Amino acid sequence: MTEALDILARGPVTLAAGCTDLFAATGARALPGPVLDITGVDALRCATRDADGVHIGAATTWSDLVAADLPPAFDMLKQAAVEVGSLQIQNAATLAGNICNASPAADGAPCLLALDAEVELASASGARRMPLAAFVTGPRQTALAPGEMVTGLHVPADATRGISRFEKLGARRYLVISIAMVAARLVIEQGRIAGAAIAVGACSAVAVRLTALEAALIGAPADARLAAVVTDALIRPALAPIDDIRADAAYRMDAAAELVRRALAELVAGS
Repeated sequence: MTEALDILARGPVTLAAGCTDLFAATGARALPGPVLDITGVDALRCATRDADGVHIGAATTWSDLVAADLPPAFDMLKQAAVEVGSLQIQNAATLAGNICNASPAADGAPCLLALDAEVELASASGARRMPLAAFVTGPRQTALAPGEMVTGLHVPADATRGISRFEKLGARRYLVISIAMVAARLVIEQGRIAGAAIAVGACSAVAVRLTALEAALIGAPADARLAAVVTDALIRPALAPIDDIRADAAYRMDAAAELVRRALAELVAGS
């Protein structure tokens, strides 16, 4: 790790991990300038749990996550993992790379937002941690500073509670960029919602939490009556979908609202 940070401190370097997006987005036959491949840094490939929460290393692949022993709050992340490209892509692509690419349709972003994830950053001069919502600043834009790299993601212990669900709409089931997607996590106690975290991706410049809906859900019954709480007025104002080749904005908005309802209904039905 120290050696990698020293290399970054010497000048501009392209960081590489799974490379499933890095090479695909490169028009030339080769990447320009020096490339630092971090896949061989064993300390960056892990998914561990302790009293402080869950730590996911920057070189951890989607397949690693599926195989990891994680609480039900992470089921949504595992459900997203098996829909990220083909199995070959899942074996190579990393969750941290998915976040660093900062695509509005990054499948990991809504799940990590609903887990209150924090991004761990390091450079030769020190380390810092910041909320994912502050790290991804726009389409293909992050708060990563020169000479700095993502070393992992941290999910605080309180956010590892509850059950979760991921819903995604695309033109087909696999190997497709999302039209809309939703990650939902509920903490249910004595038949009522004690905690809620719901995030939507591919319907705004960055994935967003539905904070108004989350607040309205607290105390609501965890059964079929929950549907009456999940209104458009609590979903649509937070979203800003666009028209593109995959769908128009109106369809995306309708799809996102339906996915939210579907995810919450499935969670309470199985609780």
